[in-house]
Amino acid sequence: MRVLRICDTLTGTGSGRGRIGSGIFGEVIGLGRVVCLGDSNTYGYDPRSWLGGRYPEEVRWTGRLRAAGWDVADFGENGAEIPVRDREIEAHERRIRQAAPVDVVVVMLGSNDLLQHPQSTAAQVAGRMEAYLRRILRCVPPDRILLLSPVPMRPGAWVSGPRLLEESARLGEQYGTLARRLGVGSADTGLWGVGLSFDGVHFTPDGHRAFAEELLGILEDRSS
Repeated sequence: MRVLRICDTLTGTGSGRGRIGSGIFGEVIGLGRVVCLGDSNTYGYDPRSWLGGRYPEEVRWTGRLRAAGWDVADFGENGAEIPVRDREIEAHERRIRQAAPVDVVVVMLGSNDLLQHPQSTAAQVAGRMEAYLRRILRCVPPDRILLLSPVPMRPGAWVSGPRLLEESARLGEQYGTLARRLGVGSADTGLWGVGLSFDGVHFTPDGHRAFAEELLGILEDRSS
């Protein structure tokens, strides 16, 4: 399998090799390497925990990808929003570089942008995502990026009022339009039947299973 050795340097110094966007290819053993950039549902946060604990490895969707043979670099963070500051985006670039060689960069962010900024709209969140992805595209080719819209929120302890539910549900369409414009891969996880917990935001164990099954199907299609 051909894979991309991403962002060998971020300075663009020296010869063309290793500059942002230059792309150096190598080989990886196994099904491939996946970098996962996301929030608490990528981290695997267990909503029953009061201290930010996470589900066991075998429950989390990232762990299920590993069990299926994928080499997963899991960079999920509780409370993560779409990076907007240079230092935040550069931190993501470093993570991608450190994980190289990479087959797919999976990005699933946006829920906290709505939760932490209740007046934000799905269109505004998609605008933040576009600015972020245009930076990431400087060192990752579009066919190596898979943009996932967050699973739409449902009424629960963390979610009240129709506006948040409506804007969350609109992210799938907004992200799909953005992905087509940028030429990156995408999927609307609202169609995956992912179960959410009592808080209306975080995956249940069965939700992680359903999510992993759908994502594995996409990854297998991409690698065939």
